[in-house]
Amino acid sequence: MNVRKAVIPVAGRGLRSCGAGGAVPQALLPLVDRDGFVKPVVQIIAEEAIDSGIEEIVLVTAPGEEAVYRRCFTGDGGAEQDIGTSPVHDQHTARLAGVGRRLRYVVQERPAGFGHAVWCAREAVGSEPFLLLVGDHLCISGESRRCARQVLDLAAERECSVAAVQATREHLIHRYGTVAGRRLAGCSNVFRIERMIEKPTPSIAEQHLHVPGLRVGHYLCLFGMQVLTPAIFDILEAEIERRRPDEGVIELTPAMQELARREQFLAVQVNGRRYDIGNKYGLLESQIALAMSGADREDVLARLMELLLQSAQDRFTGTCAATGGASATGTVAPVA
Repeated sequence: MNVRKAVIPVAGRGLRSCGAGGAVPQALLPLVDRDGFVKPVVQIIAEEAIDSGIEEIVLVTAPGEEAVYRRCFTGDGGAEQDIGTSPVHDQHTARLAGVGRRLRYVVQERPAGFGHAVWCAREAVGSEPFLLLVGDHLCISGESRRCARQVLDLAAERECSVAAVQATREHLIHRYGTVAGRRLAGCSNVFRIERMIEKPTPSIAEQHLHVPGLRVGHYLCLFGMQVLTPAIFDILEAEIERRRPDEGVIELTPAMQELARREQFLAVQVNGRRYDIGNKYGLLESQIALAMSGADREDVLARLMELLLQSAQDRFTGTCAATGGASATGTVAPVA
């Protein structure tokens, strides 16, 4: 199975419903990547695909936002007119433009769900299998291959759809699509998918999503990337045609469940970790994870330790001042 195209839906609101996200699409929020460059989230995700061998990327945007992404990936922010250019600036602009040349844009005209967003990419993808990457998940590999490359390799080997999964603690599964299946013989990290449920409760997971051999209290949750065959578009289209516009959003997980019923669909525990920027502190956690696996790890660790020590000292000083105990200099205040 040769996978040349990737789809990244970025039309969902997510963090855009509050704070800075009200003015900036979530996928354009900046993070410092492992190479030390400040990048929008979507560029980090796109480079995951490109470094894994993907040739063309379909961005599914909200109405009116295509121009924002196009401007981002030409590197034309206008700032160079004020601050001039530098080798670092030129290098970053070239990186952006390199990603931009691989992008194709599709508009999701209405917020009708993640499955609907994927369906919107059907004409751009055509009759090929494709790599789907979630627009608010970042991943960091634990080996030389990118996480997406691990998924693509298994899809090529087995000639079927493959979903990346991660063992997730029970109290977090309400955030993710969760799968159940049985390990393939001779493969400790590969499962044949038998069932998928979107954001289950712990009680539903306990009844229907138990995976033999997994640690107690853990379930296999979707990682934010999967290779899908074009049959997924037919399944989504049938669901869209069946529903009235007021019946709610079209989710992808039920469509993938149907795909698993029709043809072989595997799940693989990739060697890596996912970070969901849509969760509370998710952006902060993602930034720390990128920094801890990047070129400036030692410097970042030193700064974090300094910040933690300063925070602990400030808290101690404030507590002492409030209770009439030790002063900021470490002496004991007199008792009245």
